[in-house]
Amino acid sequence: MKNIQILSKSNKPIYQQIYDQISNQIILKKLEANSQLPSIRAAAKELRVSIITIKKTWEMLEQNHFIYTVPGVGAFVNMNSDTFLLDKKNQKVEGLLMEVIHECKLVGITQDELKELVDIMYEEK
Repeated sequence: MKNIQILSKSNKPIYQQIYDQISNQIILKKLEANSQLPSIRAAAKELRVSIITIKKTWEMLEQNHFIYTVPGVGAFVNMNSDTFLLDKKNQKVEGLLMEVIHECKLVGITQDELKELVDIMYEEK
């Protein structure tokens, strides 16, 4: 479970934090197609979380077609097309942007102000 970081002060549940990080690794092709994920028990032990948390994460990954399971063998990264991965990446960004846009509207930031802010911040990173 390389590079998985769990933030105890995050508003996101632990299973969601793990899901986000593994799905991002798959989208960015840092986890190769057909590579095997650790067993639920091994992942739980390594990350120091409950087996139930990892089970829920693996179920979400499978429901969203990031992984597949072979009964009695384990979970593996799906061989996804570039189009599928691009769609998943866009879905993630669109979800985040919708939250930001909602918050901006609540505090009175205009579309032009938001675009300017994004341009400034994008250049800084």
